[in-house]
Amino acid sequence: MTFARIFSKTLGFIGYTFQYACVTHCTFEYVGDFVICSGPSMEPTLESNNILFTEHLSPRLQRLRRGDIVIAKCPSNPKQNICKRIVGLPGDKVRGNFARSHVVPRGHVWLEGDNSGNSTDSRLYGPVPEGLIRSRVVCRVWPLDKITSLTDY
Repeated sequence: MTFARIFSKTLGFIGYTFQYACVTHCTFEYVGDFVICSGPSMEPTLESNNILFTEHLSPRLQRLRRGDIVIAKCPSNPKQNICKRIVGLPGDKVRGNFARSHVVPRGHVWLEGDNSGNSTDSRLYGPVPEGLIRSRVVCRVWPLDKITSLTDY
């Protein structure tokens, strides 16, 4: 093999690798992603180490509904992601801690964990800006014996 042929094949391989990396990045950034759930706040619906498939289109198109399970940036620690259920949409009246009622402001949602006794959620940090929501959970894909859709709640 000549140097030119080796160089050409190497350049072709690098080009295909770059294309694959770009498509993969765009898919995981804008279409869907896999997330590992940790912590007890969503029990019994979700347990620690469940692997979830999430889609990124609903939050961007503002098509979130009450009952959707979402992945969001934690309002008190933006480096951490949280997995919670949407309990209130803008304009909804929701009950917080100590039976106090809150009206969810425009551009925000009220997020709570299913395990209310062991969940840090909107009852602690208040309404969450919609801009912090990264994705909506579509289904659990692991463990295999618990594969299920999570969009019909």
